[in-house]
Amino acid sequence: MKLTEILGIEHPIIVAPMFLISNVDMVVAACENGATAAFPALNYRTDQELREAIALIRAKTSKPFGVNLIVNKSNPKAAQQLETLLELKVNFIITSLGSPQEVIERCRPLGIKVFCDVTSIEYAQKVEKLGADAVIAVSSRAGGHCGPEAPETLITSLVKNISIPVIAAGGIATKAHVDEVLAWGACGVSVGTVFLASKEATISDDYRQALIDYGEKDIVLTTKMSGSHLTVINTPYVQSIGTKATFMEKLMKRNKWLKKYLKMFIFIKGMRAIENAASKATYKTVWCAGPSIEYIKSIRPLKEILKDLTT
Repeated sequence: MKLTEILGIEHPIIVAPMFLISNVDMVVAACENGATAAFPALNYRTDQELREAIALIRAKTSKPFGVNLIVNKSNPKAAQQLETLLELKVNFIITSLGSPQEVIERCRPLGIKVFCDVTSIEYAQKVEKLGADAVIAVSSRAGGHCGPEAPETLITSLVKNISIPVIAAGGIATKAHVDEVLAWGACGVSVGTVFLASKEATISDDYRQALIDYGEKDIVLTTKMSGSHLTVINTPYVQSIGTKATFMEKLMKRNKWLKKYLKMFIFIKGMRAIENAASKATYKTVWCAGPSIEYIKSIRPLKEILKDLTT
């Protein structure tokens, strides 16, 4: 089944949920121009703010949209956020970094679709058995948290080994890219990096300029910010702190008991640094982006960027 059929949308495109970047205006612009979008629940500090954001989106569009939910120990707000999303009956939930079992079981009776981020066949098969409606194949070319497999390898192997729809994520910036992954068997795409350069995105002027000035060769992989692989722009600050695992990260990998606590600490500490860099001028510039940054030449309205993916 195609993503257009699953969600009742014109274009098989999700404007991907981006930590601290996705906002009401981006979601509405995507929905009103034939696609859909999701935002991270963690972009809102309180339950009231999360509720207000959903209400505002619904006041501006009647089209379907979703919310990304971090479902592992790094998100202490997960339980409350899930309750709110269930109560307000959002159209779909994207789960990341943990087991989606409770989310799937509780969404199914309400008709809320659940798409699960996956980076491997093994995990995709697990979420299929749990009842996920689709998987999002997070490849090595994804911006932010990424997987180890190249897009074609991951997508084609998932299509062969699971029976639920596969949504492609990573390295998508043009209609040719969309057509290519659909030909590999994907039902739709989740696109993030190129939408960082939308006028609706609330990021600092320095971040905006970096998106234009840097290219694919400037994207590096780091584990310092969240404990998981993260693609960022190789700014002088990133170069100064390095990208290799710290002592704590190495300890975390060796000790299962410490893992969940240390990962939570690394995630919160790293995300605070990213928040500061995204929202204000700072010499500690840790800016998330994927290789698709190569296609960013200017800051444009979201609907124009979306047009590049559809015509």
